[in-house]
Amino acid sequence: MRIREYLMPSALAILLAAASAARAQSFAPRAGYVFPAGGRQGRTVEVQVCGQFLRGAHRVHVSGDGVRATVIEYVKPTTLRQVMDGRDKLKELQQQRPKTAEIGEEIAALREMLLSFDRNAHPALVDTVRVEVTVEAGAAPGPRDLRLLTPRGLTNPVVFCVGQLPECCERETTNPNAYPGSSLYGRVPQASRIQRDMPVTVPTVINGQIMPGDVDRFRFEVSKGQRVVASVCARALVPYLADAVPGWFQATVALYDADGNEVAYADDYRYHPDPVLVYDVPADGELTLEIRDAIYRGRKDFVYRIALGEIPFITTMFPLGGRAGQATPVEVSGWNVTPKRLTPQHPAPGTYAVTVEEGAWRSNARPFAVDTLPECLEEEPNGRPADAQPVSGPVIVNGRIARPRDADVFRFEGGAGEERVAEVLARRLASPLDSRLRVTDTAGRTLAANDDHVDKGAGLHTHHADSYVRFTVPADGVYLVSVTDAQQKGGPAHAYRLRVSPPRPDFALRVAPSAVTLRGVQNEVVTVYALRRDGFDGPIRLALTDNSDGFVLGGGMIPAGQDHVRVTLSAPPNPARGIHRLHLEGRARVAGHNVVRQAAAAEDLMQAFAYRHLVPADEWLATVNGRGGRRGPVRVLGRLPLRIPAGGTASVRVGIPAETPAGKIELELSDPPDGIALRDVAGKALTSELVLEGDADTAKAGLRGNLIVSAFLVQEQPATDERPANVRRIPLGVLPAMPFEIVDAQPR
Repeated sequence: MRIREYLMPSALAILLAAASAARAQSFAPRAGYVFPAGGRQGRTVEVQVCGQFLRGAHRVHVSGDGVRATVIEYVKPTTLRQVMDGRDKLKELQQQRPKTAEIGEEIAALREMLLSFDRNAHPALVDTVRVEVTVEAGAAPGPRDLRLLTPRGLTNPVVFCVGQLPECCERETTNPNAYPGSSLYGRVPQASRIQRDMPVTVPTVINGQIMPGDVDRFRFEVSKGQRVVASVCARALVPYLADAVPGWFQATVALYDADGNEVAYADDYRYHPDPVLVYDVPADGELTLEIRDAIYRGRKDFVYRIALGEIPFITTMFPLGGRAGQATPVEVSGWNVTPKRLTPQHPAPGTYAVTVEEGAWRSNARPFAVDTLPECLEEEPNGRPADAQPVSGPVIVNGRIARPRDADVFRFEGGAGEERVAEVLARRLASPLDSRLRVTDTAGRTLAANDDHVDKGAGLHTHHADSYVRFTVPADGVYLVSVTDAQQKGGPAHAYRLRVSPPRPDFALRVAPSAVTLRGVQNEVVTVYALRRDGFDGPIRLALTDNSDGFVLGGGMIPAGQDHVRVTLSAPPNPARGIHRLHLEGRARVAGHNVVRQAAAAEDLMQAFAYRHLVPADEWLATVNGRGGRRGPVRVLGRLPLRIPAGGTASVRVGIPAETPAGKIELELSDPPDGIALRDVAGKALTSELVLEGDADTAKAGLRGNLIVSAFLVQEQPATDERPANVRRIPLGVLPAMPFEIVDAQPR
């Protein structure tokens, strides 16, 4: 009777409610970009957030402090019918005589509507929400995450930048003769866009968009002796495009003098796709800055921001880090930057931002790494094995490949059987160095070597150029580790941090997606990634911290040796309305010590149809649509973890009936591990029994993880005179994650 009392108000009612919710909330809202993609401190700016399924957006969430935003309105997409009617109306108005001021305003509005219509608009960018953003005077400069809250849930984050400089937006000039005409049904909106040289006053930040074939040009006055910098943010605003090659807006910038001669050009900055150029002005006059896509592509999410003028820009910093708790002298120089020495000091390990101020303006930010190991500086000459610089104990060496074809060699002692790690931090700290590591004995025999080592935590990098080796010392003696540039380049900016130490096992965590929308008391699937370091392969226990508003995690364990696990998240029975900040931590026993690490939020993004990246987000958020039942979500009634014999079967009961008044319930495994299958579902009145099988050849004993079971409502619609028979399969959601283990089959 207790089972019946529990199941009737929870499982059955929840499933029926979920079926209704599935019809209304089949698609998650998604933001593609925000334009303009930033605002100045102490100002209010109106922006457009464009994406898909944004109807009903009623709240804006911006990470960090000092930025407030509110929704103004949702703008319905212009339809082809509206365009055709507008074209006819425009013809009619143009023929009227005399033309009044009201008619002139209506003609202008119709032209603007027609020119803004793009029949070939990307389906993921059709919705527009107007938003008012207020940036407080004391708001910290830099990028923020901006999201919309809609009836379907929270969107993914898009980048909104807080800046110091005055800001302006590009102005497109339209062709008054573009309409009417049969070409309206093609790509006239782009073909009819005319960009004349728009005058701007520097210093400034220019906000713009590049459409197909667009070339935007900006004219400004300069004085002799000025050093003009143009720094572009484009890929930094929209990091990856899943359906484009290259998988981002590849901006190029060029600078022209008053006679139209090109005086500077850039299509990147070192290894960054976003270009930066500098130009020393030889005489008073005017310059024109031009921006376009490298291969003349374009669409609405090709958004850019250009910081333009005599502004400070750090190009060189050394060293790239320091020891925790100690003040580290750091030399900084760059364009419009007076060379200076800073002394950053941070109490805890991590990566921090370094900027400088010149007059009223703050420079770009450079990363500064803080560690707990002892540190030293590279000492020249050390380019040959005979001149190798001795290092002892665990140490981080701060050095640089100071010239092309340079090499830095270091000597250390090792005992037989000892493990050592040599790791370079350079590209991850904004250095252009493409490092190569090689470990040898004194006779020149190679023990270990590496060029590129993938760090999944560096989600904004497509070239993981830093090097890493882990090796066992074969015998007592002296060994050499050398650092070179794989492309034989070098210079003052080619700095690095070289760690030589025994392994320091550790891990970091990422959780994706960065926003979860729960419907009632259903479960939602999230993925937690373990970024294992220096050979750590133990299990990691996952848990939500106490300040996570009562949300529940299902399947909270990353098994030993695995780099990710899918878990489920469910809301408390009666969650508070609004947006919840969640906090996930992982605990593990590492080298005899209890280690706790906080998970960072991320978005799993695709680039160029194939490559996936974990792009960091500022917060892990959740929102709940609908109210939960008093008794909680559908439950797994059997004992967990589920032990499945290799070559055998195991069963478990779940609190889902086989049939409801609305239709049959079907259950299936969602993306199960190889060798595990759902062989049968034995339906009962109020519960179902799942029979799972482990393949003897594929599912090996010791395999652990979580099983995710999806539920579907199947409704058979009989044939009528108007339509044939049809079967509808409505997704209801997933059960709580079920931990499992493959065990040896019991002998008969």
